[in-house]
Amino acid sequence: MNWPQALGQGEWVSRRDLQTTRGTFAGLINMPNDASLPRGSVLLVPGFTGSKEDFSLLLPLLAQAGWAAAAYDQRGQYETTAQPRDDFSLSGLAADAAAVSEAAFGTAERVHLVGHSFGGLVAATAAIEHRDTWASLTLMCSGPGAFQLEDKRRDLLWAADMVGSHGMEALYSANRERDRRAGVQPDPPDVEEFRHTRMSAHSPEALAAMARLLVDTPELTESLAALEIPVSVLRGENDDAWPHDVQEDLAKALGTRTVVIPGAAHSPAREQPEETRDALARIWLA
Repeated sequence: MNWPQALGQGEWVSRRDLQTTRGTFAGLINMPNDASLPRGSVLLVPGFTGSKEDFSLLLPLLAQAGWAAAAYDQRGQYETTAQPRDDFSLSGLAADAAAVSEAAFGTAERVHLVGHSFGGLVAATAAIEHRDTWASLTLMCSGPGAFQLEDKRRDLLWAADMVGSHGMEALYSANRERDRRAGVQPDPPDVEEFRHTRMSAHSPEALAAMARLLVDTPELTESLAALEIPVSVLRGENDDAWPHDVQEDLAKALGTRTVVIPGAAHSPAREQPEETRDALARIWLA
């Protein structure tokens, strides 16, 4: 796994604090390396326990293809701070996304919006509630609403309770022990160090709120189908979050088909970044 080795951002990607009307958000920004071929702008929203670094392999590839793109830490994730009483509702996080888009790209042109996993629920809400901001919406390894599988719901509520009573370090240690007992292959040391650092920096209030949103968010399919922008569904071949049939049903309701990235699971932007770049470009240029 070479993911953390790419966290040094790459030739065209820069680390930037984005000053918005809703506070300061930590971001990674790339600009096209060939200014004569601008394609457009893209905002990438990370998922539950994720961060902007989940897109660090994808961002330089987007630059090579002529796209300006930004990924950011959501409120309370990794390098974006949060206060315990901040607005962690889906509407609040969606308003954050719109504000980050404006800070990164301005408002002269609409921006392509991509949400990964839980970030897909945020991106979907942003597309519904801030319609004039976006050129398209892509739901990456995401779904139409909350998880319905009881084991996933139970794990999420357990995580919310754990951080509420014992903090982020306790959740990290508990997850490592559970993986060990399940026989999960340990990550390389550099990967594990980054995961630990990121988890430790995450706001417990933010993580608990996001976990509960993954349990409580209502079905958004009807509202998404009513949007006037293209809405696409993309997943890894072996994605294990929302069931594949749920994603297929969502795509069908949206009048499209699910785009499947071969050889990827729940994080195609890391696992198959070139194929993900190509799939996204085809969506945006269609």
